[in-house]
Amino acid sequence: MAFKRSRDRFALLLALTFTLGACRSDGDNIEALLEAGFADPQPSQDWHQGPPVIIENTGPARYVPALLDAFDAGRAMETVAFTDQFYRAPANDGYMAVLDHLEERLRKAGFGGDDERFELREILGDMTAPAWTPKSGLVELLVPGAEPVQLHEFHIGTESDRTILPLGAPPCDVTGRVRLGLDELEPGDIFVTNSDLGQVFARAKGRGASAVLSSFIETFNVDPTGADRDHDSIQYLRLPSPSTLPVAQISRRSFEAIQAASAANPDGIQLHYQANIHLEKRPMRTLVAAIRGDERADECVVSAAHIQEPGASDNASGVGAQLEAAVSLAGALKGDVIDWPSRTVVFVWGDEYAQTATWIKDTKRRAVAGVSSDMVGNSPSKTGARALLERNPDPGAMATLPPDEHTPWGHGDVRRSMLHPNGLAVIARCAMIDVGVEAGGWQSADHPWEGGSDHDVFVFKGIPAVLFWHFTDFTYHTSLDRLEMVDAAELKRTEVAVVATMLAVADPRPLDLDRYVRSIELERQVRVDAAEADGKPSLGEAWNDWCRGAVGWVRAECLRIPLEEAIPPVVPTKTEIDSGSEE
Repeated sequence: MAFKRSRDRFALLLALTFTLGACRSDGDNIEALLEAGFADPQPSQDWHQGPPVIIENTGPARYVPALLDAFDAGRAMETVAFTDQFYRAPANDGYMAVLDHLEERLRKAGFGGDDERFELREILGDMTAPAWTPKSGLVELLVPGAEPVQLHEFHIGTESDRTILPLGAPPCDVTGRVRLGLDELEPGDIFVTNSDLGQVFARAKGRGASAVLSSFIETFNVDPTGADRDHDSIQYLRLPSPSTLPVAQISRRSFEAIQAASAANPDGIQLHYQANIHLEKRPMRTLVAAIRGDERADECVVSAAHIQEPGASDNASGVGAQLEAAVSLAGALKGDVIDWPSRTVVFVWGDEYAQTATWIKDTKRRAVAGVSSDMVGNSPSKTGARALLERNPDPGAMATLPPDEHTPWGHGDVRRSMLHPNGLAVIARCAMIDVGVEAGGWQSADHPWEGGSDHDVFVFKGIPAVLFWHFTDFTYHTSLDRLEMVDAAELKRTEVAVVATMLAVADPRPLDLDRYVRSIELERQVRVDAAEADGKPSLGEAWNDWCRGAVGWVRAECLRIPLEEAIPPVVPTKTEIDSGSEE
């Protein structure tokens, strides 16, 4: 049977891995572990959905207790609260205010000062469009013979209703007759719909609409408790390009009020829509803080947290968590609480995707791995989200079997050319479970690559990368994603897992190798068994190849040897030799 042959081969590969230089810290050999069948590690990991890992005080576990002690969640939440004041768009007023806040805090912590080991700098770039700052907005229902009914309003960008303005919407002051059907539209009418704005925009514009308003929300934005909180939810939207036609997002409750008023007034009703927006040509700023490695400073591990978007969980939580991670790590290193990393550790803040691409283009360092710190603080009890680790593209992203499952975000478009075997996801999984062990259990999961944040930029450059985030959050990309939806303890746990992952890659050691190799074998067993049960032998072989490459990657990292020397060769089994495959 193909699966039995694959398992025999992998056992030999593991044995060869250890005879080529890796050794167990407790003196046992790999054959004994194999004979023991890699018994389920203790303590239990039932709270994590995904393959188990070996629990040992190596790898990211070397850092987790000290990071948990050093990380000040209250201080992180202060930055989350500051950031959540603003509707942040690339280089707009709120974006700039947050960058100034981050820079001030980092300088107070010693970045960019006399100690050259703590670097701080800005990268300036050009923007293709002016910075877009929403100042105020108003949507009023005008019914004949009645006082205007205010449906939505904000004045300075701090109120929840600010998301009525999609990013890129033009300034306007329009009043027009309401039409709920595209076929009824006449020039000057305001089209109101519960459909996705992108699906009706072109047709409404073509029929001469003076504005288009939509109450559409995604299916994952529906309140899972049945309390109908989503009826007041206004979806955040980023237009693909600046619009000349006034557009707005409204709540489902407002749409229903417009429907009812329209039905009760056959002669027609009107809407008044006003948007005050400031446009200004500015440079794009990307902020970079780095802790210089003491041996291999020209190599680095990078974490990116984007500033733009108007949400608290997305992504004021990532902004505040990453700032506190940099500040607390600097303090722990200065106090000799944590060993200085061999490689440089880099933190980047800016515009999602653009910040990472800008940093990669600008840096003289070689990125070994990337992490996206995005939506790290979502409250599980209030939003329904749980902590997630999104792996870089692997065979699970091409064919998903239990325990994997995609989130409602949906699977990404994965090609075989994107599969570059590495052990980063195993290290990140160890970090997430190590934090869970310290916390006495932490509801979390890992899942195949889907895409949608800065880790994609690393992935498409061939650099191993993962995403730490939370989903499914019914407030995601809506007006309901505000400070009260962020949980300080959840933010702390997630960001500690981020930094523990970074440090484990920034300073890998021979003593970490045993844990990683055995954890890879645990994953391989889970994956191959699932493929066998589903009748997909080729998927099982793909996972065998991936795990073989992952073993080579962690060997190269922990033993500091070239990757081509670290990947175990394919060792023929006795069955293959007997059948003549030795030629």
